Amino acid sequence: MDKTRVYLERSKSSPINLYLHRMAHPPPNNSSLSLHDPLLQVVPRAIGRLKTLLLESTPENLQEIIAHLSHPAPLLEQLFIGGGSEPQDTTVLTTTLFNGNLSLLHHLHIQSIRTQLPWRNMVNLTSFALFYPSPEEPSITHLLDFFEGAPHLLDIRLHLTASSTGAQDDRLVPLPCLKRMAIIGETPSSPLLDHLLIPAGAKLITRGTFHDSTIEDHLPRSLDNLKNLSNFTTIRLSVGGPRPYVRLTGPNGQFYIVPVAPPVSTNHLTVDSLAQFDTSGIERFDLDHHNSMYSEALYQALLPMKNLRTLTLSRFTYQTSVTWALHPNMCPSNDVICPKLEELVLVFATGRVFYLEGLIETAATRASRGAKLSTVRIVVQGELDPRSVLELRKYVSHVEHGPDVGGTTDDSDDSDDSDSDGDSDDSDDSDEDSGDSDEEE
Repeated sequence: MDKTRVYLERSKSSPINLYLHRMAHPPPNNSSLSLHDPLLQVVPRAIGRLKTLLLESTPENLQEIIAHLSHPAPLLEQLFIGGGSEPQDTTVLTTTLFNGNLSLLHHLHIQSIRTQLPWRNMVNLTSFALFYPSPEEPSITHLLDFFEGAPHLLDIRLHLTASSTGAQDDRLVPLPCLKRMAIIGETPSSPLLDHLLIPAGAKLITRGTFHDSTIEDHLPRSLDNLKNLSNFTTIRLSVGGPRPYVRLTGPNGQFYIVPVAPPVSTNHLTVDSLAQFDTSGIERFDLDHHNSMYSEALYQALLPMKNLRTLTLSRFTYQTSVTWALHPNMCPSNDVICPKLEELVLVFATGRVFYLEGLIETAATRASRGAKLSTVRIVVQGELDPRSVLELRKYVSHVEHGPDVGGTTDDSDDSDDSDSDGDSDDSDDSDEDSGDSDEEE
């Protein structure tokens, strides 16, 4: 501590980055940060020079320490205060923190602490994270008030144990600078999204429990709020396996919906979920389905996609459900489904070899209606009948097949949207598709 005092004196008015991170351990090695810790002797003389403060301890000790942080911190740009990794109701943040003036703050991360978000002048805030607050707080009104006082927010991460109500029905808060927002919770996201205007260019991630809700419960009542979805051209939908999700991407931004706790009921996240979106402008559709799917369900999903260029269907068990969904005879008017389709990628179950008669017939019928495919890629273990491949090439200019054909989907880039652990670092943003898991992603 003597050396620390000397460092503080010699550094004069230079800004200080202070990290005080000590969590409790079982006796006799209890090293939880407490008010009597020697490190805290530097805090009173350093508050006015703090540029970064990371403060984490047990809820009981943290409340004592925060009570001594009432002096102004005019240089503070980054603040992390955490009381553990689970919801707590013992530590409370009020307007007394740094005398209620956080106007120069750029980054604020609050974890496992009760707060009503009392700070209003947050004009310089660009990053905000709130993880595991008390179930009673903050209310949606508190969140909206906070967002209105922080008009330059770029990144928002909320992990709420429960959603609150109380906002005016007609209240709408714009987030004009937003680039990324992740909402994770055990209850629907709609009550909050109903009052937020998500701008073009933003990435919106919602992760929730779908057992008692549907995809509509994680969308605002009016999709006009989502300016980032006003023009989306790509859909990636996984309705099977360990991590189902739906992601809509376009030049105006991205919307990514992931259930927190799969498996998900097929009534909640299926191709039927796409019916609520205008998919007429879709140019690429990637569908990952680990189980069989009836032709009718896939046909209904494809029917509105008049501008579809590339269709990737992964991990299907039955070829017929794929080929017949694209067959013109499926349509009562005998029109071609997805008339602009150029590329078809089929990924079948491992170890299965398929004959191509159904696909050949579909391609031939489409070609006779003026909708010829240019490329077909088939990923399957084992060799296909070369005579069937030659027959298919009569109707498709380029055919690729084998166990390692390119062009298939890979959902590994969604892993960073998880955001489920409340971690304070940004490692989950290494990929633009992060993900959020996705976080996540």
